[in-house]
Amino acid sequence: MGHIIEVENLQKVFGQVVAVDDISFTVEEGEIFGFLGPNGAGKSTTIKILCTLLKPTRGRARLAGYDVLREPHAVRRSLGIVFQDSSLDDRLTAAQNLYLHGLLYGLSRQVLKKRIQEVLEMVGLAERQGDTVRTFSGGMRRRLEIARGFLHHPRILFLDEPTVGLDPQTRAAIWEHLHKLRKEKGLTIFMTTHYMDEAENCDRIAIIDYGRIQALDTPDNLKRSLGGDILTVVPVEGIDLAPLIRDKYNVKVQHSPEGLRIEVRDGASFIPRLASDLGNQIKSIHLRRPTLDDVFIKLTGRAIREEEASAVERMRLSSHRRPLRR
Repeated sequence: MGHIIEVENLQKVFGQVVAVDDISFTVEEGEIFGFLGPNGAGKSTTIKILCTLLKPTRGRARLAGYDVLREPHAVRRSLGIVFQDSSLDDRLTAAQNLYLHGLLYGLSRQVLKKRIQEVLEMVGLAERQGDTVRTFSGGMRRRLEIARGFLHHPRILFLDEPTVGLDPQTRAAIWEHLHKLRKEKGLTIFMTTHYMDEAENCDRIAIIDYGRIQALDTPDNLKRSLGGDILTVVPVEGIDLAPLIRDKYNVKVQHSPEGLRIEVRDGASFIPRLASDLGNQIKSIHLRRPTLDDVFIKLTGRAIREEEASAVERMRLSSHRRPLRR
């Protein structure tokens, strides 16, 4: 195994807006690698650069040994991509969509016939290959797009928000097929997501915000980096306990929609102290282990679910926080 993707000091600027801000990382062959972050964080822009759809402002990137600027055609032959927005022709059947894609990649009719059947069986759509895509559910369309992205046997499959808008059961089914692809074909998968549970499918995750990588590690290591437990304390109505808890116990306290969020090394021993000292001012206390959402809050100061701005708005905000360096 080696580096199938190498990115060094990559930057993309739109006017005065820095969308991707000097990022560097590598992806191992056969790895499921993820970008986790809110809309407009730079995830899709990075993928477009790696897929040769955008040129970087500066920096370099190599895929499967090919430079994205000097060898774009070789790069494209090495990858498949599932875009965030559907790009299927819903007036064609599932098989016709795949057939057209295969012809664009120069596959012979004989090879195409075999591969279309193979990928449709792999994603559980073989019995619907003659049906028009307009009759498909959202989950079925996503599975067909994944089948299309893998039809020409790429070494790397890019998934840009692969399950956005789908229900949890459908998302789980799609990931079952993706894990099967990785196991059987040795496929490298590079995905972007803002779903915390989806990010758990990755071998490693890069948390990205405002165009910069804030942290990069395995999901377990990222969660362990918080070093303890998460307490959510709900004070009695009208009482602000944040300053008191912060000063009395020397811990970090953040306001959240659920209550006061406190990070402590040993929640089981801390709760009795808290209840003894402030019990008449506390409505409830909840203890849990850290999640990736907690990691994101720790690194950025906010939860992804609070990020409702569009990509354009996020890039506008990014330009204020990350001014273009001359």
